[in-house]
Amino acid sequence: MDISTEDRGTCEPFALDRIDRAILAALAADGRISVTDLASRVGLSKTPVQARMRRLERAGVIRGYRAVLDPVRLNAAHVAFVELKLSDTREPALRAFNRAVMAVPEIEECHMIAGGFDYLLKVRTTDITAYRRVMADRISTLPHVAATSTYVAMEAVKDSASVTLPG
Repeated sequence: MDISTEDRGTCEPFALDRIDRAILAALAADGRISVTDLASRVGLSKTPVQARMRRLERAGVIRGYRAVLDPVRLNAAHVAFVELKLSDTREPALRAFNRAVMAVPEIEECHMIAGGFDYLLKVRTTDITAYRRVMADRISTLPHVAATSTYVAMEAVKDSASVTLPG
């Protein structure tokens, strides 16, 4: 479940105390932990833990709760990273590209990059044949795409969806 963007507050850094950090670490490790178990783990009762969780959700620190799926079991283990250059990097072109990327389900991640190319995509498919089809039919037809370079991942040495808390 994603928390509504209207409830996320600003994108400003959010001050976390020791208990907030403990709550976040426990939730990152096990998003299905009961509030009772979470409260016990962080040394508070349920009510203050629930209040802290709501506050962290409203502030956008907790953006949602989701299951971590096994791509091999789901026949989606093929991962390719795509460097992508645009022909136009003015704001309207960037907005059009960003909107179009959201409609391609095989694009798991899309990051704007400062460097020798404009975007880095993480694309997940069943195999190289499916990737080739997605590249030809979807990625290369995205607005303002000028050039792409593909790097196929052979093995995921570290693949962590959780964020490590600084400090």
